[in-house]
Amino acid sequence: MKKLIYLFSVVLFFIISVGFGQEETSITEVDSSGVEENRLLPTSTPILLFSDAEDNLKEEKKKKRKKKKKNFHFGEKTSRGLIKSSFRDQITYQFFNYTTRNKRVDPYIRDIFWYDTKNKAIKNGNFDSSKGYLLHGPYEKRIGENVVETGMYFYGTKHGRWMSFDAKNILLDKRHYSEGWPKASRITYYNRGERKIEKLTPIEYDLEEGNFFHFYPDGQVAVAGEYKFGERIGIWTEYWPRESDKTVKKREIQYQNEALNNSFKPFIRAEWDKEGNLIYSRNQ
Repeated sequence: MKKLIYLFSVVLFFIISVGFGQEETSITEVDSSGVEENRLLPTSTPILLFSDAEDNLKEEKKKKRKKKKKNFHFGEKTSRGLIKSSFRDQITYQFFNYTTRNKRVDPYIRDIFWYDTKNKAIKNGNFDSSKGYLLHGPYEKRIGENVVETGMYFYGTKHGRWMSFDAKNILLDKRHYSEGWPKASRITYYNRGERKIEKLTPIEYDLEEGNFFHFYPDGQVAVAGEYKFGERIGIWTEYWPRESDKTVKKREIQYQNEALNNSFKPFIRAEWDKEGNLIYSRNQ
């Protein structure tokens, strides 16, 4: 009995230690240089306006009324795919289309869906064109004979109306997207006529959800961060106005890594001068 208690204590201590270790290492180290190396970082405001995406969807509907070439969507030739998986007594089918065109992923969009050809799986984020293809065209998910989700993809982003159903074909959820942006997203402008966007705030069900951007009047990124369930999560980065071809970080603020963690207090991780030299680090 004593041996069992001892063994249980050791296992419990190991689990707790690992848990604390993961929490400690979840916050990445501060870069000594503030020069942004991420090539996908947006350097100007997006051209996209939601009305443009609506035009794409209307054009797709017009083409559907006409006799069109098979597996062409939004003017792009696609290939069809099927993923079949089983769990217990249920078989799940995913019917989808994808494009082999190597299109640059929009750096503003958080959720990019693609087909991993090696693992035969649909993945979200970290798209690698050498490992798979962007989803493009209609998508349908079935469990047995029941359709549980339908929607349309546009170069890896959700587009148009997406719906989900329960096993009795009762509608559970309906969402509208515009090339990856939730349709209810807020846009403020410096000058709407000239499409000078000040802030892009993604909104779902009246809550902030997704990547947030604040721009300088010249279109350069001033602040970038992510929302989850209406709360700021992860690292939010502020940038100096660009004076050369370099994008230089001004400040990083660490928020909770997961939403709904009321015990976490945000803090400044680091600050850099206009040349990218580190002038403050919480680890110093």
